[in-house]
Amino acid sequence: MSRLVHVLRAGRLPYQRALKLQQTIASQLQQQQQNASPSPPYRHVLILTEHEPVYTIGIRTRGYDETEENRLRALGADFVRTNRGGLITFHGPGQLVAYPILDLKHFQPSVRWYVCHLERTVIELCRRYGLRAGTTADTGVWIGDRKICALGIHASRYVTTHGLALNCDVDLGWFGHIVPCGLVGKSVTSLAHELGNRPDLGVDSVADGLLECFRATFECELDELDAGSRTKLLEGI
Repeated sequence: MSRLVHVLRAGRLPYQRALKLQQTIASQLQQQQQNASPSPPYRHVLILTEHEPVYTIGIRTRGYDETEENRLRALGADFVRTNRGGLITFHGPGQLVAYPILDLKHFQPSVRWYVCHLERTVIELCRRYGLRAGTTADTGVWIGDRKICALGIHASRYVTTHGLALNCDVDLGWFGHIVPCGLVGKSVTSLAHELGNRPDLGVDSVADGLLECFRATFECELDELDAGSRTKLLEGI
């Protein structure tokens, strides 16, 4: 079974546009599973992007009603309710967001396996920067009690959407307006906060390392889409 993953470096996208892109690709894979359509041009796609400031909330919405939504919008960020796992988090410039759209039947048909491998990918990336990261009873990747990477995924018929958000040199002040992921007493960190402002901690630089770790952890081959293919996918949304 194919483990070739096509990499789409999408640049900075509004969250809603990235969500539509994920849904379009995932729908093609699901239709192909049922032999309802020709094989999609890409069996698996890994989208790398960053977003304009946005607060997103998953299927756990406790504490974030319309009043809270309006408060957060007043800060200058968008607010989007989604079908991913987890509660509320922030996405914005300086944060590397990865959306793997994978058919897990070509890897391991297990959501638990998938989440574990996403965590292992980020842990290995942090190790390469000299940081000792790990997991806890709470989802995500942590350095001590400081979350450096949030995870929230959705899977339908083993086709995955959503993914991970790794704080590179993001403005951590945005997280101060929420209880990130609903975890009281825990804090948020970034590569830049842990290591200082360095030129190799920007989203583009960190993305290169993330791809290397993803390839090794998921035991797959990566093929970066050329400019024409990127344009075709992005224009479709």
